[in-house]
Amino acid sequence: MTLLENLQWRYAAKAYDPKKKVAREHIDKIIEAALLAPTSSGLQPFRIMLVTDSDLRTRMAAGSLNPDCMLECSHVLVFAAWNRYTAERIDRVYDRMTDERGLPRGRFGSYTEKLKATYTKQSAQENFTHAAHQSYIALALALAQAAELRIDATPAEGFDNEIIDKVLGLQEQGLRSVSLMYVGYADKTRDWLAPMKKVRIPKEEFVVEFG
Repeated sequence: MTLLENLQWRYAAKAYDPKKKVAREHIDKIIEAALLAPTSSGLQPFRIMLVTDSDLRTRMAAGSLNPDCMLECSHVLVFAAWNRYTAERIDRVYDRMTDERGLPRGRFGSYTEKLKATYTKQSAQENFTHAAHQSYIALALALAQAAELRIDATPAEGFDNEIIDKVLGLQEQGLRSVSLMYVGYADKTRDWLAPMKKVRIPKEEFVVEFG
């Protein structure tokens, strides 16, 4: 199937079959799609928390608007962005980049100094907002990869960030939660959205052309 065909069938599942688990090899492909997502300056300023532990998910569910999805899906992916950009984080990324490419460290020094000058002048909230925006690109590609594998998935922002951050100890890792992605196989008998037609606004209303 083509990408567009996969996007036509997928939807945000509202109920999952807790007895059906997604194979780890498929989860790894979904995560790899997110890993390969483009990010500003190649910094990848976010991480994915892969949660299967039932006790953690029970605690996380207290902050979710759809706790049943949290508890019944196969895997929960938490996209968490850097709480702020630092010179150390930027250097770590570019040191790896030059090492992997067989280039001398500092090869991109003039560029990284500009990045540091830009981001360190911003507030922590401005830094986080920018990093969070990058994570959404990865979330989109993860959803697309799940669709290609015929695996149901639900992106979610309806949760208490403070609860998720505390349960997973994100603050200690210099991270803040941005979005969730429930992954599994929908229970069509309980999922009210499953039989409904996918509805989008007309393309001519969606696209505004110039020229």
